[in-house]
Amino acid sequence: MADISKKVPIREQDPKVRAGNFEEVCLGYNEEEACAEAARCLNCKKPKCVEGCPVNIRIPDFIGKIKDKDYEAAYQIISTDSSLPAVCGRVCPQERQCEGKCVRGLKGEAISIGKLERFVADWASENGIKPKVSAAKNGHKVAVIGSGPAGLTCAGDLARKGYEVTIFEALHKAGGVLTYGIPEFRLPKDAVVAREVENVKSLGVEIRTDVIIGRSESLDELFEEGYEAVFIGSGAGLPMFMGIPGENANGVFSANEYLTRNNLMKAFRDDYDTPIYRAKKVAVVGGGNVAMDAARTAVRLGAEVHLVYRRSEAELPARVEEVHHAKEEGIIFHMLTNPVEILTDENDYVTGIRCIRMELGEPDASGRRRPVPVENSEFEMECDAVIMSLGTSPNPLIASTTEGLEVNRKKCIVADDASGRTSRDGVFAGGDAVSGAATVILAMGAGKVGAKGIDEYIQSR
Repeated sequence: MADISKKVPIREQDPKVRAGNFEEVCLGYNEEEACAEAARCLNCKKPKCVEGCPVNIRIPDFIGKIKDKDYEAAYQIISTDSSLPAVCGRVCPQERQCEGKCVRGLKGEAISIGKLERFVADWASENGIKPKVSAAKNGHKVAVIGSGPAGLTCAGDLARKGYEVTIFEALHKAGGVLTYGIPEFRLPKDAVVAREVENVKSLGVEIRTDVIIGRSESLDELFEEGYEAVFIGSGAGLPMFMGIPGENANGVFSANEYLTRNNLMKAFRDDYDTPIYRAKKVAVVGGGNVAMDAARTAVRLGAEVHLVYRRSEAELPARVEEVHHAKEEGIIFHMLTNPVEILTDENDYVTGIRCIRMELGEPDASGRRRPVPVENSEFEMECDAVIMSLGTSPNPLIASTTEGLEVNRKKCIVADDASGRTSRDGVFAGGDAVSGAATVILAMGAGKVGAKGIDEYIQSR
């Protein structure tokens, strides 16, 4: 008899094999495995897992439908609350959210909620099932800036309420960070992201690409064109740097640039001539999910990779699963280490980094112990490329070209947490443009808040 206190194991590519390809690492549940995992759910009367989900998916309900083998019903339950179930099932930090609240986890392992969501979404795709359109058109027009998780979610929710929604995307492909930021081996672009975008479009949402709001046209012009409200979900794509000597050298990348070149310009494919530097030894500076993505991408492009992080492993902000996968793939971790200079040759090409050892002092504003340098502990590490993954901030273009739109000292748009309202009448915002760089699911939650706020705003006029 199976031990119901433990999760049904998930199948994955062998680490030695996957480190040399860009195919998806996690292979997901098959039908038998999904049903066995669903059977572990206790169907709690007061499900704390739902409280832990930023978009409040009715988790016990959809899992109950898996138990009944009614996968279409399970998909429609999820789709009423989430526009991106196949994405969330792959990249959400469930261990800190829904699964972190699961009662099963008190005396064993939590239900694999994310893997079950992925199974349902993939089943729906394979069987041609689309989300249901629940409302007739109501005659109101809304513009959404950005086609990332916040924008897609806001647009999907508004379309379900009957709004005529147009998304304006600056790049030539929709999806935002889902398309250009997260690597193929974690989130396949054609098989997953493109189909999720198509599902949102099937609700009646129009997506216009290659339109830069603030350059191609202004936010004010959107109102002149008849849009009654605007949601800004433009993300946070402006990379941060340390300001240390050598940071402008040849061979220094932001993680954003590195991942975008790999994703949008298809560096992972042998039949594409992508202008990306294939280094022999790479140092990745940072400890978040983006740092892991950049490090694991560099491995697949043939490099020996060293990850440099100024705190201890216990403080790593990346998902436990991503850290585990990175180690399995041979990435070398240097904890309590901080770069102080990037070393170069006479032609200004990277030859290494000079680092200093750190130790943890008192907690800082984030609650984590502040790293402080250890005297006389500097050392040098050879490398021919450095990838900086220190976080991102919102691009200031929209705010700088829109009168009356308040931003804070970090250049994030100021918006009400409960409605997404900004200082400008009719303008709402959410996701990384407001919070700074965060997770996909938190951006989706902000998109839902914005959709609700816009609906209340328009209906009260």
